[in-house]
Amino acid sequence: MTTKTYRIAPSILSADFANLGQEVRDVIVAGADWIHFDVMDNHYVPNLTFGPMVCEALKPHAKTPEGVAIPIDVHLMVSPVDALAAAFAQAGADLVSFHPDASTHVHRSIQALRGHGVKVGLTFNPAEPLDVLDWVIDDIDLVLIMSVNPGFGGQSFIDSALRKIEDVRKRIDACGKDIRLEVDGGVTPANAYKVIEAGANALVAGSAVFNSPDYAAAIAGIKASKAPK
Repeated sequence: MTTKTYRIAPSILSADFANLGQEVRDVIVAGADWIHFDVMDNHYVPNLTFGPMVCEALKPHAKTPEGVAIPIDVHLMVSPVDALAAAFAQAGADLVSFHPDASTHVHRSIQALRGHGVKVGLTFNPAEPLDVLDWVIDDIDLVLIMSVNPGFGGQSFIDSALRKIEDVRKRIDACGKDIRLEVDGGVTPANAYKVIEAGANALVAGSAVFNSPDYAAAIAGIKASKAPK
């Protein structure tokens, strides 16, 4: 079964770090479906962002005004994977994705995360092959395709990612599982339709949302993205 609806996941990497709790609440009111954490360790990628304590602190803020919990979607750009993955699961993450090339034993890392009761995703860099999916696609809940090189926010979309999204969509449809296909990097109202047409059903947007003066308008613009006539 293919998930037809898609999710918008604003990345707090582009939020106001001095005011993160309010930023999370504001972007949820503006229409965010998930809250996306870009976790960098200054080792796997040349930057350093948040740890599990930030996730734990923000978990109570990740709710609608009516009290409905909004999923926290954690993308780990770290090596090694397992210890931090477990720490984020324990800190309240609902979904944790990691890069297969950062794990010595990918299947074991997936199993360990499942043991903590979270959904598990695999993330692929722009030039990284998808071969590992041949062996683990039945064990995961999400595939995250990077449409920029990991490590920094505000980069431009790499068009070749569209072919990779199409490839993953075929693999997901063939396996028959309800697996989310998420895309992260350079997604804007001007190009989101391309990503959706290629087969994605979850879109990460950082600067496109948090650098906008109107979060609701930015999220609505991504959801309404259409090819120019």
